[in-house]
Amino acid sequence: MINEKLYYKRQIELWGDQKQENLKDKSILIIGSGGLGSSLAISLGNSGIGYIDIIDFDTVAYHNIHRQTVFTLDDINRYKSEVLKEFILERNQFLTIENFISTFEDFTFTKKYDLILDATDNLQTRQKIDNISKKINTPWIYGSVEEFHGQVCFFDKAQFNSIFNISNHTPKGIAAPIVHHIASLQANLAIRYLVDLPVKKDFLYYCFFDNDGIYQTQKFGLPI
Repeated sequence: MINEKLYYKRQIELWGDQKQENLKDKSILIIGSGGLGSSLAISLGNSGIGYIDIIDFDTVAYHNIHRQTVFTLDDINRYKSEVLKEFILERNQFLTIENFISTFEDFTFTKKYDLILDATDNLQTRQKIDNISKKINTPWIYGSVEEFHGQVCFFDKAQFNSIFNISNHTPKGIAAPIVHHIASLQANLAIRYLVDLPVKKDFLYYCFFDNDGIYQTQKFGLPI
């Protein structure tokens, strides 16, 4: 039998027994289990959060694997959320995780979540996430990637459609490392919020390389 305190030893050294214990009562919803979603689930699924639900209707394809590192060639045509759930449970026995083979639009909310995480790839779904989040009074963390850049924001009071033009924009292409980088930033915001550490809400981070190849992070406070 694995010792739970030993499993979370390095986190307990960071924020103490009580915050680690409090994570057991937290519940999150991850929407999408591709590049961002699988990276988020790995980080947060090993953190001590008690309940994680994952929504995704998609199956694993060859072009996913280079940036969606939880999947292997043996997973082709399997449901992503199903593979991801199995992977997390092989690494951590101290949580309850469920996968739902569904679109976000068809998903029925039957429980209260402490936080929702966006790991989708289109603006229309993100607008629907924002609408639902405002309706049920649950914050959500937006993340998007394209080429070598990405954006992250902890949405609380700000309206998504007041910042973004809701269009049919499709990412041109994606470098694998930026996916993990943006998911890492989302996960850091999530875990800080869930253990009650300060998080700047309604604040957009835009991460990119400029024309000289210098990594930059621009920060924008959003209107509320």
